[in-house]
Amino acid sequence: MKRAVVLMNMGGPNNVEEVKVFLRNMFNDKYIIGAPQPIRAMIGELIIFKRLKESQENYNKLGGMSPIVGHTKRLVRRLNRELDADVFHEMRYTPPFASEVMQKLVDYDEIYAIPMYPHYSSTTTKSSIEDFMKVAKKYNLDKKVKTIDSYYENKNYNKAIVERIKQTLKEGENSEDFELIFSAHGLTQRIVDKGDLYQKHILANVECAKKELEEQGVKFKNIHVAYQSRLGPMEWLRPYLEDKLAEIESKVILYPISFTVDNSETEYELDMEYLEVAEELGLEDYRVAKTPNHHPYFMEAIKEIYESMK
Repeated sequence: MKRAVVLMNMGGPNNVEEVKVFLRNMFNDKYIIGAPQPIRAMIGELIIFKRLKESQENYNKLGGMSPIVGHTKRLVRRLNRELDADVFHEMRYTPPFASEVMQKLVDYDEIYAIPMYPHYSSTTTKSSIEDFMKVAKKYNLDKKVKTIDSYYENKNYNKAIVERIKQTLKEGENSEDFELIFSAHGLTQRIVDKGDLYQKHILANVECAKKELEEQGVKFKNIHVAYQSRLGPMEWLRPYLEDKLAEIESKVILYPISFTVDNSETEYELDMEYLEVAEELGLEDYRVAKTPNHHPYFMEAIKEIYESMK
């Protein structure tokens, strides 16, 4: 039996020239911008016109490419040594696209497509799975594909979260001197009101992580949830991260709860942009935890997810 595991994620530019490709594909996704064509394409091009130069400058500050690229490749290499399957990755908005990866999968008996999104959302999970299955059908591989919607309750995944939070503390520091914010990628209230499970899964994941923190005896002064990354005039999930930071007294640790792999939102937006917000607010200490990336507990979680899908 020849098996393949495909890790699915949104992607990020492999170089500065690819920023436009990333933005165009993202804003042409019907689950990101719900307007029909050609209106969606027009809205997307307007956003690109306004944001392209700034976005390219931001990626230059990250070394000219998205951090998601290197982190994902390392995760794939390490999983290939751990699983009884060949591991690949595909991205929704930047290469390698599903069409490129599918050409490598034609001889496989079973294909396990695992989203790198622990929480279900139409804007991430549904979009990636639909796109992957559409391409799989062209290759007559759709009946060989198995997928999963969410896995935020996985014990090892939550242990990886707690380990990353603990790693932000230096030797001898007391976690109770810090407040902890689980910062999630924003989503418009309109999408949630239409039944999207994202916010419900985020809050459930936070409860799982809090339970793991408690079991390990790691205590914080307070634990919060907030939302980052909003765009345009619509109402987004609240509380906004900048408002939550304004409530913090002195020391804070952020954990990017939406992501399993570090990307521009974690290493630029949280590490750099919100650091400036924290400094303007006069916070004594502002830290951002790494996401699971290739942490052994996260790799074990993927292995468990894969085994449960067989």
